[in-house]
Amino acid sequence: MKKYIENDDFWPSISDLMSGLMIIFMFIAIAFMSQVAKEKKGMTDLAEDYKKVKISIYQELFKEFETDLNQWNAYIDQETLSIKFREPDIFFEQGSSDLNYRFKEILDDFFPRYIGILNSDKFCDEIEEVRIEGHTSTEWTRNSTPMESYFKNMELSQNRTRSTLHYVMTLDSMNSHENFMIEKVTANGLSYSKKIMENGVEDKKMSRRVEFKIRTKAEQKIDEILARANKDSDLNNETN
Repeated sequence: MKKYIENDDFWPSISDLMSGLMIIFMFIAIAFMSQVAKEKKGMTDLAEDYKKVKISIYQELFKEFETDLNQWNAYIDQETLSIKFREPDIFFEQGSSDLNYRFKEILDDFFPRYIGILNSDKFCDEIEEVRIEGHTSTEWTRNSTPMESYFKNMELSQNRTRSTLHYVMTLDSMNSHENFMIEKVTANGLSYSKKIMENGVEDKKMSRRVEFKIRTKAEQKIDEILARANKDSDLNNETN
C-alpha cells in the first residue's frame, strides 16, 4: 500500500512539470511571434520611408535637370536614383582618364546643383553615399585575353572616376559642401562588370558611361536587416 501511495504522488508531479514546460514554451512562442511581427513592421516602415525619400529625391532632381538631360545625353534612373551620362567619347579620349573640356563644362554646371539638392536640409540626413561610377565596354582591349581586358578596363574606369571626383571636389563652388562630400562622395571603377546587353549582345556605346548614384540610409538599413536575416537562416540550417 505504501509503494502505491508513493507512485500516486510521483505522477502528479510529472504532470505539473509538463504543464509548466508547456506554459514556458507558450510564452517563448508568443515572444518569438511578437519579435517577428515587430521586425516585419520595421521592414515595412523602412521600405515605405525608402520609397518616399526615393520619390522625393527623384522629383527634385528631375525638376532641376529636366531641360539639361537631352543636351548632356543623360537620363535619371528612377529606380536606382542614378544620373547616367552616356557620351564617353565626349568626356574622355579613348583609353584616357583625362577629362575633356566638354565634360568639365558639364560638370561645372551639373555638380554644384546636384550636390546642392543632396546636401539641402531636406535630404542631407537621408544620404548614406553618393557614388561616382565609371563603366567601360570590352571594346578598348578586345585583342587581349578576357582577364587582361578586365583588369586594364578596371584600371581605366578607376582612373576616370578618380579624375572626375578630384575635379568636382576641387571646384570653387564646392567649398560650402566640403564636409558633406568628404563624408559621402566616393569614386568606383567597375570595368565592364556591368556592361549593357541587348538581346544577348553587348551594346558597347551604352556600356561606356559615367553614373552618379545615390544610396540612402533607409536602403542601407534594409540591407543590414536582410543580411542579419540571412545569417540567422544560415545558422538555423547548420543547427538542423
